[in-house]
Amino acid sequence: MNGQPISGASVGATGRRGRRGGVRLQALAAGALLLVLTACGGGETANGGGAGGKGPAAQGGGQQENAASQAVVTILPKDGADSVATSGVLKVTAAQGKLTTVTVADSKGTAVEGKIAADGASWSPTAHLAAATQYKVHAIAKDADGRESAKDTTFTTLVPKNTFIGQYTPEDGSTVGVGMPVSINFTRGITDPEAVEKAIKVTAEPSVPIEGHWFGNDRLDFRPENYWAAGTKVTVHLNLDGVEGRPGVYGKQKKTITFTIGRRQVSTVDASAKTMKIERDGKIIKTIPITAGAPSTTTYNGQMVISEKYKVTRMNGATVGFGGEYDIKDVPHAMRLSTSGTFVHGNYWASSGTFGSANVSHGCVGLQDARGAGDSSMPAAWFYDRSIVGDVVVVKNSKDKQIQPENGLNGWNMDWSEWIK
Repeated sequence: MNGQPISGASVGATGRRGRRGGVRLQALAAGALLLVLTACGGGETANGGGAGGKGPAAQGGGQQENAASQAVVTILPKDGADSVATSGVLKVTAAQGKLTTVTVADSKGTAVEGKIAADGASWSPTAHLAAATQYKVHAIAKDADGRESAKDTTFTTLVPKNTFIGQYTPEDGSTVGVGMPVSINFTRGITDPEAVEKAIKVTAEPSVPIEGHWFGNDRLDFRPENYWAAGTKVTVHLNLDGVEGRPGVYGKQKKTITFTIGRRQVSTVDASAKTMKIERDGKIIKTIPITAGAPSTTTYNGQMVISEKYKVTRMNGATVGFGGEYDIKDVPHAMRLSTSGTFVHGNYWASSGTFGSANVSHGCVGLQDARGAGDSSMPAAWFYDRSIVGDVVVVKNSKDKQIQPENGLNGWNMDWSEWIK
């Protein structure tokens, strides 16, 4: 036994068998792992090919599908910009892609209208921005593979130092006659009339074409080709806030006005016949004897619109170039027809036989009346009570020229072709 314990020999034999067994187990484990990897790899071989024909190239294609969009969105002005001009600055563009969505809104959520170009490369607003207002811009573009790229910015427009507004007629909510234009007088002379007119929209229901016409640089009137139809609803949108009407002078007004056209009343004064026929909705409802302008102070011819009504008012010749020829402190039932002082009004100082037989006024149309405007039976009172601002008074057969369109609300004396130039 060589003096060695029996157990020692047994331990050595076992150790050798254990090592061989370990090799076999490792080989089996490696084989199993290879089978697992082969199954997960879809049968790929060591060189990357396989039954499925997918290798690194295919894996690279999967990564391309998840790549960032190539489209680049640019927004001007830059994020956080302040004192931004209200027009000519805002623009959104896309490179290596096309814009699909652009929204611009103020802090109240009011959107700015705009349009994406046909090629998708740019977006521009179709109207000016408001002054002293913060805007948020959100834009999305897609590249050739349909992948989206988005950008969001915020900017604030300038606070103007010099401003203007438009003083308008008729009044909001009023009912007026068929001759009433929309007339807007600006508190500052306008040197960019196109920008200002673009910011004003006048619509009617039922719809009718309405055009604006400038008288000088501070007055803009709107009207249809012919008198309004009775019952028409007219809406005026004044979106002047932020409009640069002249260099460094911005509008600060945003308002909507509505008014209604009442019944149709057109009265015709025949200065030669010395009568006035009142036509209501196509029918002559009354003929009133009148006195028109004397031979030396004739009455203008033309279509005139009643712009103001006074139950009693003072008329002083000095205010309209007649010196001290007259100063009547209590003229009854006066209705203004021109800025220069033409009225249709009551006359209590002439004899009753004057009306219908002689022209003796200083250019106005006089109707018989009582002092104090208290006698409703008088012709002047009757006409006053049945007239509203916006009614038309046409004067014909006077030995005078036609009234100028800008003298009062009298744009009807301009041909439509000239009006829309």
